[in-house]
Amino acid sequence: VQLVESGGGLVQPGGSLRLSCAASGFTFSNYAMGWYRQAPGKERELVAFITSSGGGTNYADSAKGRFTISRDNAKNIVYLQMNSLKPEDTADYYCHARGYFAYWGQGTQVTVSS
Repeated sequence: VQLVESGGGLVQPGGSLRLSCAASGFTFSNYAMGWYRQAPGKERELVAFITSSGGGTNYADSAKGRFTISRDNAKNIVYLQMNSLKPEDTADYYCHARGYFAYWGQGTQVTVSS
């Protein structure tokens, strides 16, 4: 089983990034997916969640209106489009699969700074 995140990096405040998480080794379409983040010295928190079919989503209050989670079950990828980024969005972002089992990716770093 692998969850491989990509797309992180350094971006200026107000900018955008799209994170991707490529899944393999399990039946992706049977799993709900989430994006979590963990800033230095803080607990890991849920940012966005999408159901296995993609028909339902949920967002942390901090992400509503700025972030969009989506998935492509044909490609086994989940995305997180992040717009209007703020310095407080700086964190390591993790992909999470939840179903019969739970899996985590290794994380990708997002830094929002001028």
